[in-house]
Amino acid sequence: MASAWMSVLVTLAAVKAAQYGNDRRPCASILASSSVVTLGSPVTATCVIDDDCPALAGQVELRLDNRVLSAVVPVSDGRAYRVVIPAFNRSRATLTCCLRAAPSHVIAGLEIRAGHPPPVPQNLSCQAKLSTHESLTCKWDASPPESHLPTKYTLHTYIGDLKWNHTYELPPGVRSYTIPRAGFVFFSEMEIYVKAENPLGQTSSARLILEPVSSAKFDPPRIMKLQAWRIGCLRLIWDFSQHQNWMKEFVSLEARLKTEASSLWTERPILDQMTPERHVYQRGLLHGTKYLAQIRVRYQQSPWSDWSDSQSAVTLETAPAGALDTWMRVTGNLVPNQLKMLLFWKPSERFRANGRNVSFVVSALKTRGKLCATAGNHCTFHVPKKARKVYLFALNAAGKSTPTSVRIYRPLAAAGEAIWDVGAIAVGDGSVSVRWGNLASPNVIDYIVEWGPLLNSDLSLVHFETAAWNSSSLNLTGNFEPYKPYGISVYPRFKNGIGPPRTVHAYSLQKAPSVDPKLIIKKTWQYHVELTWDEIPLERRNGIIQSYKLFYWDETKRVHVATGDPEERKVVLTGLSSLSVYHAVLMVSTHGGSRNGSIFQFDIKEMDPVSSIIIVVATCACFCLVIILLVKICSSKHKWLKMRFWPDVPDPANSSIKSWTSESTQDIRASWDFDEPNPIYLSHLSFLEIAQKPNKAEDVTAWLNNAEDTSDLGESMCGSPFIPGFTSSNSDSVPYATVIFPAAHSHEYLRSESTQPLLQSEELQSPKCYQNIAASEDPQVFFGPKEDTVAATIQWEDFPFLKALTLNDTQ
Repeated sequence: MASAWMSVLVTLAAVKAAQYGNDRRPCASILASSSVVTLGSPVTATCVIDDDCPALAGQVELRLDNRVLSAVVPVSDGRAYRVVIPAFNRSRATLTCCLRAAPSHVIAGLEIRAGHPPPVPQNLSCQAKLSTHESLTCKWDASPPESHLPTKYTLHTYIGDLKWNHTYELPPGVRSYTIPRAGFVFFSEMEIYVKAENPLGQTSSARLILEPVSSAKFDPPRIMKLQAWRIGCLRLIWDFSQHQNWMKEFVSLEARLKTEASSLWTERPILDQMTPERHVYQRGLLHGTKYLAQIRVRYQQSPWSDWSDSQSAVTLETAPAGALDTWMRVTGNLVPNQLKMLLFWKPSERFRANGRNVSFVVSALKTRGKLCATAGNHCTFHVPKKARKVYLFALNAAGKSTPTSVRIYRPLAAAGEAIWDVGAIAVGDGSVSVRWGNLASPNVIDYIVEWGPLLNSDLSLVHFETAAWNSSSLNLTGNFEPYKPYGISVYPRFKNGIGPPRTVHAYSLQKAPSVDPKLIIKKTWQYHVELTWDEIPLERRNGIIQSYKLFYWDETKRVHVATGDPEERKVVLTGLSSLSVYHAVLMVSTHGGSRNGSIFQFDIKEMDPVSSIIIVVATCACFCLVIILLVKICSSKHKWLKMRFWPDVPDPANSSIKSWTSESTQDIRASWDFDEPNPIYLSHLSFLEIAQKPNKAEDVTAWLNNAEDTSDLGESMCGSPFIPGFTSSNSDSVPYATVIFPAAHSHEYLRSESTQPLLQSEELQSPKCYQNIAASEDPQVFFGPKEDTVAATIQWEDFPFLKALTLNDTQ
């Protein structure tokens, strides 16, 4: 073992002495077929030990980077070692000759590189720059495969007119070069090509022959002025860049225009050869429309310059042209014989405003009768019920359009004229698809779909579309904000009117509501509880509410689910225990998501047994008292009670006034009803007690002043026989008499009035007043005042009722 280590040390000393002796020469070298080879080709290498290092014979090995090469063949008595690499697949690697005992000690080495010949340069192009520093820049691409070797490029130019030949060398890897102004002539053809060279060979690009000025890219020109020239025409005045003004007579120009509301440009060449004045006219444009214009230039087939800055102008106005799309419906009938109409309109594809400030006028006739005028898209007005159409005009500063005739369709209330089903769903990109049940009526003209935001009542935000009579769906695009509710109505339009609409709510995009409803205990009873919650405001729903789900649990953590009706917004929980405390969470869901509310805690209070018994006993007692009261009322014989529920009505045909005393009337009228006349009196007779007075006239006057005792007579309908000239206020009434029984005096009769005749034989032209003559005298009655009386004979057989009232002295 010691001898082996001694041999290694001796060898290392010899190598070191050989490497770092006085002449500092290596004692070995590697010879290869080539240090640069084609990738994948074989490589042969030999490690040769110099004669100055005899101790190294048989002690070396060959390595390629860190890999030992096994196919090493010793030659020349062990002083040379040869190796063959069948395919060199690395772009670069190091071949070393090392000591076997110490591989880190390299006695010789060689770097071998592999690659490909340089690829042919492709897409050679050159572009002249016409600015302060004029130049010609050429660039090219290297085609695959990559050479993996340093490649040198040279640019060669040849100007045939001047016999100039120039070569420009480039740094390795650079693929563009800028030729200075002295190396080319603008209007002389020159030949240009690129040569690529590396250790494996060289290649050249195709020859490019060009006139430098034809490759120049000009700076963007400037639009000096854009103005309206004639109807439908704009004049454009432009100029070159300051450094390229000398090229003004050689370039071509291209312009593009667009309307202010459009996003698309129209491109078309204006002139192939520019005039020195540089005036360009754009014709065939819309009238009264604001346009934006841009221009660019080039020389022959050179690249186009960049577009210039935009300039705007408005063409001359003319009267609006084309028809408008309209939709009109009846909104009310508040004014007699007039209809309140609401008219919407929008531009059709053929409509041209031809002006910037456009207004609209609705007229009853083509020439006069203005109903309303506005600059918006809708109008409200009244028309007579017999009106059949109105006319819509568009106006601007230049004039008025031809009228658009709008027919008036009246609403139809028949059930068969209504659409039976309408639905709306979002279809993405901010649009909504509306579907409805198509009516099989031959009178259907078309369908009108109207929609607008529910959170904003501004009529200018209302839109409409018209669908054909055989359509059952329509896609509504644009004008929809996400998470906002919209009302969509579908109207069927018939030949004789408009059917009632069907309306649905729709969202173009939905998400979970912004707020959650708060739970409230509405009612509790034993083992049950009713929970309610408020409706979420429309602006916070963010979608159509699909369901409410209540999740609740007790101490056992077992979760129960109850579903609430979206319309009623309540849920009843049954089978609860009064010994547990419950927790609940309400989840509200839309098509776009769900939101959970906060945890709500509640419990059920157990009813006290004593309270339950008291409630049951009280209920039974009340029920029994009601039964007893009903039985008592039905079986009672008390006059007061009997007369209250079953009053006795006297029969005037079988009775006389002499048997009707004031005591007997107490059975007829209850004690608390003296303030009002009893409606059961058939003869409307009043019995009055007149106090005794020495003068008969004073007695009658006192009775007349007693309004409370004569309330059943109403207001005085006939003058008293003792008041001359007093007449009735009701000329159509039929007279009858009120009997007065003054004590110890002769009987008095006062006349009254009624719309129901007391006696069938009484004449309509009866006297105003009468007075009964004493029974001892002739049965005559003197009508009118005493000083102006007319005697008449009364036949008592014609007045049976008055005859029954006659009192004789014996009676």
